[in-house]
Amino acid sequence: MVKSWCLGGSQLHMCTARPGWMAVSLRVGKYKKTMKNIRVNLVDVLGVDTEQRIVRVEPLATMGQITATLNPLGWTLPIVPELDDLTVGGLIMGVGIETSSHKYGLMQHVCEAFELVLADGRHVRCSKTENPDLFYAVPWSHGTLGFLVAAEIRIIPVKKYVKLRYEPSTNMAQLAEKVKDASKPEAGNDFVEMLAFSANTGVLMTGVLTDDAEADKINSISHYYKPWFYRHVESFLKKGPGVEYIPLRHYYQRHVRSIFWQLQDIIPFGNNVVFRLLFGWMVPPKISLLKLTQGQTIKNMYEKYQIIQDMLVPMSRLEDAMQQFYNEINMYPLWVCPFLLPNNPGFVHPKKGFDEMYVDIGAYGAPTTPHYHNVETTRRIEAYVRSVHGFQMLYADSFMTREEFHQMFDHRLYNKMRKQLCCQKAFPEVYDKVSRKARI
Repeated sequence: MVKSWCLGGSQLHMCTARPGWMAVSLRVGKYKKTMKNIRVNLVDVLGVDTEQRIVRVEPLATMGQITATLNPLGWTLPIVPELDDLTVGGLIMGVGIETSSHKYGLMQHVCEAFELVLADGRHVRCSKTENPDLFYAVPWSHGTLGFLVAAEIRIIPVKKYVKLRYEPSTNMAQLAEKVKDASKPEAGNDFVEMLAFSANTGVLMTGVLTDDAEADKINSISHYYKPWFYRHVESFLKKGPGVEYIPLRHYYQRHVRSIFWQLQDIIPFGNNVVFRLLFGWMVPPKISLLKLTQGQTIKNMYEKYQIIQDMLVPMSRLEDAMQQFYNEINMYPLWVCPFLLPNNPGFVHPKKGFDEMYVDIGAYGAPTTPHYHNVETTRRIEAYVRSVHGFQMLYADSFMTREEFHQMFDHRLYNKMRKQLCCQKAFPEVYDKVSRKARI
């Protein structure tokens, strides 16, 4: 189809034909209606090479699908983002993070190679040693350099359980320090995550992979009748520190049933024990189904009263970033996930010129500050993130101008590859796919 587009005069920009409502992002791109839609029905796990420790997958393979394939074979991905429906393509062309990211970085950093179909119809492979400029330019490019058709991702040996420690605190400054310390290599943690439940309270969770477990402390948290995970975590603010052994697949799916905590706004009684016992097997509804069936009035209300954002800031700025979120939205829980950001070429890298620890602050829900305004508030948060050399995840609404967008993201390698691969006629720029004006 790409070659047919070339022969047909290359009149329109190209994009995938995958309907916008199927993406986990809450918005549906307007560009789907005005561009040439290319069908990319690539959904398979192509092979597992245990000697090279590589799994080769197609872009529409999901996290749930891949882990269900790898885990019985004794392997897993170093990074498994929380929602099962997230696709490899979205996590590479966009961004993917998990509580193991303090060890491994983002999803792009555990990939060994990409295969793309370019604007002229050529199929190319790129890696750190083969077409390296393209390899480093692909992540965060949102399909504006070519169509991803396969990826090779590192795998690691699997274990049965995650030994998870819960450490509550009523002091955010102390919590910020504990997150920093827990993320250091010498701490030996495989997973690090913090949920903030107010400006001063939160629970730090640190996990270690293990094959051994104390039988009375095993908690299969993903069973439909179990309390929603974030509510379970919150209970440790009263109970004090604790330790549990969570089966690995259950750990991966810990935020799935409640879509983190967004389901409380859709089904306020969803965590009630009676509802869980009788109807818990019915949730969560698919995000794609919610988007497909959502009326315009509900969409407008979500846009006006809800914020869905992930902001990536240097770990050294965690405490004042949490204060910024409190001042602007005063909404909890907040998700806090540390990650290593290598100093690689490309769209996103530390401004200091060396590897640096960053942290993702995720805000999902209805702000309670009286001055909240979906555009003005988000723009103030974006400005703060730019000022500390941070980044905004681009699945969410971005209200930055083109100039501000270029200040946040390094376009040098990206622009070089756009010119080299003659992308101008074939694909729009990233900004023209992710800015608020490009989305419904």
